[in-house]
Amino acid sequence: MTRRTVLITGGSRGIGAAIATEFAKAGDRVAIHFVSSKTDAENVLDALSGDGHICAQADLRDPAAIRKMVELVAHEFGKIDVLINNAGIFIDHPIESTTYEEWQSAWEQTIGVNLIGAANVTWCAMQHMPKDGNSRIVNIGSRGAFRGEPANPAYGASKAALVAFGQSIAKALAPMKIGVTTLAPGFVETEMAAKLLDGPEGDGIRAQSPFNRVAKPEELAKAVYFLASAESEWASGAVLDFNGASYLRM
Repeated sequence: MTRRTVLITGGSRGIGAAIATEFAKAGDRVAIHFVSSKTDAENVLDALSGDGHICAQADLRDPAAIRKMVELVAHEFGKIDVLINNAGIFIDHPIESTTYEEWQSAWEQTIGVNLIGAANVTWCAMQHMPKDGNSRIVNIGSRGAFRGEPANPAYGASKAALVAFGQSIAKALAPMKIGVTTLAPGFVETEMAAKLLDGPEGDGIRAQSPFNRVAKPEELAKAVYFLASAESEWASGAVLDFNGASYLRM
């Protein structure tokens, strides 16, 4: 495959950074989107293989900022072959113990970033995607879309909606030869999850999988790389469960 251009939202750490590393190793040019962690994004950028990579900032709750960010990436790269909608937020807001004000804030922020933000980035990026059969959109969902998130219902709802969004645009974009898929991981060994995994709940979380562990970011990155490949066209519309058999659905 010829050298591609790849935009990864939330690429400054964790899963996003691992995805950026995987594509760069393959010779692709990567745009690392970040919200506020510019230093982290630049550190990831400096560690990438190859050249021509860039950082791009935008608050995904701001439609105008999203459009400006995507236009910048498209101007630098000339096109956007692959979009990875990885950015997401996770706010505890159990319904039984959250105030009404906290409840509203959690829903507004979570849906704004995880769903509407991803949808807006997708619309903007699609304007710059070649219709040559190699363009791909991969959404990072969650097993929480299917099993539920009792302490974080907005997160579960946003990821379930992201699945529906992905399947809807998979049908719409197929005539343009743009494939759309969703990866639905369980727990991943990232900085965001470290507090839980290193605490008293850690053993129980690992025991959710019969492999008695959680995923490594690099494992997700390899799965995303395949879903973004030219060979993945017939997977368009699919959701790949990636949770070590910790949650099985029909």
